[in-house]
Amino acid sequence: MRVRKGAARRRAKKRLFKEARGNFGGRKNLTRTVKETLVRSRAFAYRDRRVRKRDMRRLWITRITAACRSRGMSYSRFINGLLKAEIALNRKSLSELAIHEPQIFDELVELAQAQVAAAA
Repeated sequence: MRVRKGAARRRAKKRLFKEARGNFGGRKNLTRTVKETLVRSRAFAYRDRRVRKRDMRRLWITRITAACRSRGMSYSRFINGLLKAEIALNRKSLSELAIHEPQIFDELVELAQAQVAAAA
């Protein structure tokens, strides 16, 4: 007697369809198309988790650049001055300081300017 896969197949398909919810047309209700869609969506999700990190770093650098320019200093000189002053703050925290704590950011810019001037 052959073995039928009724309950197990239904469970597997239900899991696939649940994950493919929100897609258009056959991408949400045809098993073969759903499988292809999910392979692609997982690939994009994997890739874009890394892209999001890149985008956030670009945003932080843009914010720091704008804050430095308004204080008469370039981004590269600012970062170089912080490195020479041995101030180890990442771009995310520097960006947050520039937005929410401008007086502290002013002090960091002054420290960086002093280090750059001393090296020149």
